[in-house]
Amino acid sequence: MKKDKDLKIVGIRIRTRNKRKQAAKEIGALWQTFYTESIIDKIPHRKGSDVYVVYTDYESDYKGEYTCLIGCPVKLIDYVPQGLVGRQFADQPMKHFVAKGKAPKSIGDTWGEIWDLEDELNRSYTYDFEVYGERSQSNDNAEIDIYVGIKE
Repeated sequence: MKKDKDLKIVGIRIRTRNKRKQAAKEIGALWQTFYTESIIDKIPHRKGSDVYVVYTDYESDYKGEYTCLIGCPVKLIDYVPQGLVGRQFADQPMKHFVAKGKAPKSIGDTWGEIWDLEDELNRSYTYDFEVYGERSQSNDNAEIDIYVGIKE
């Protein structure tokens, strides 16, 4: 029996862009909503307590508009509570990066490094994601896994 490697996420989303630090403000506000409205507690069939930030529906590349979804991986996506969104992403080749240090600065710096590697990475722009697990909880020494979709 083949194991399902697709990523299933339930959470909240916005449409944004990186121009003029728009994404930093809007994604920060989305995080605030995620925590103040206890979105994590509204997500059924969660697989653990990690929080994912998925970037998808790219207009073009990192310079265009895209969708940002903050949520949790789930076992089933058959029921999505009102006000939340569920998405399923097909398995794809990924390049792994780790943002280390004080967040959110370390995350922004790591994305800057990823953008600097644009020509080398051959990104798919299907979806990318960050994982906020136990290692991300340290204020000054956080470690956030970043996975970037690449073409084979």
